[in-house]
Amino acid sequence: MADSTPDAPTSEIVSITLSHDGKVHSFQLEPDATITDLANTVEEQLSIPVSNQKFIAPKLGLLKAPFKDPNLPVAQLDNRKPIKLMGTTAGDVADLNKTLDAAAAREAVYAAQRRAQPKIRTQKTAQQLQDEAKYTFHKVEPLRYLPNPERSRQFLERLKADPGIVSVMRKRQYTVGLLTEMDPLSNTESNHEGTTRLLGLNRNRGQVIELRLRTDAYDGYRDYKTIRKTLCHELTHNVHGDHDRKFWDLCHQIEKEVAQADWKSSGRSISAQSDFYEPSEEVAYDHGGWTGGEFVLGSGPSGSRAAGGRSIREVLAEAAEERIRRTDASRRQNDEADPGQENP
Repeated sequence: MADSTPDAPTSEIVSITLSHDGKVHSFQLEPDATITDLANTVEEQLSIPVSNQKFIAPKLGLLKAPFKDPNLPVAQLDNRKPIKLMGTTAGDVADLNKTLDAAAAREAVYAAQRRAQPKIRTQKTAQQLQDEAKYTFHKVEPLRYLPNPERSRQFLERLKADPGIVSVMRKRQYTVGLLTEMDPLSNTESNHEGTTRLLGLNRNRGQVIELRLRTDAYDGYRDYKTIRKTLCHELTHNVHGDHDRKFWDLCHQIEKEVAQADWKSSGRSISAQSDFYEPSEEVAYDHGGWTGGEFVLGSGPSGSRAAGGRSIREVLAEAAEERIRRTDASRRQNDEADPGQENP
């Protein structure tokens, strides 16, 4: 009987397939190879440092150095599908670092150039300061006898400082001696056709501008943008007296310039369609022209004196007297129209 000798045990090579950056790589490892051996082989053949490697293996999940079990046999890896390998090669890392270094060097050069450039100061010229002092409202005053005059003063100061109004005043070289509020009671007329309310008055081409700030009952204030539009109207009377085509063309242009120069409203027009309202019979900006033609703007830099040496205070006093006369006349007309019943 012939002797039979058993075959010597043969070792089976473990084949591992990795998917990296859209490519598939196969590695042949010894049967006792570990995950650490696989990582070293990947670094040697693909130039991906072990510290950059991440394996996503079925059932085991994410594996990366330092491995939780560095002696994990690769034979235990489920290799029915390619194991995903993520990692950047040493060359890619070097190129990235070189790019970052070059960008940092350029930024350093730019920073040095910016530091070397002289700083541009936005100091205003003497002419600009002179224009600011000249083309403005030289005085702002509320009506002291009306309730809460300080609130009216704040409203008028807001109009004076409005970026759009300031821009137009300087651009068109408008000067106003006094900006004040209007007494609604003395500038409201009622008849069988309805009620007419004056929104503003311009006395003597900018000697005094009056604006209707308050409601008829003195219990509130009107919309700011409506009052600002009224101010645009009255500033137009610094140039044109009659409400003719020239007047309205200039008025509409001023309204547009005010809206465009108002940086607080991002340069947007007051009306989305840039339509500008012309008043109806019930609400009128004014009756046209200038009121109180015997007063003219003084030649002094402050504009605080009227012709004949009269001050703005005196001009206002005469204007108040005029309002009182109008109110008394209106009341007399109402009394004559409705005399009442006679006593039996």
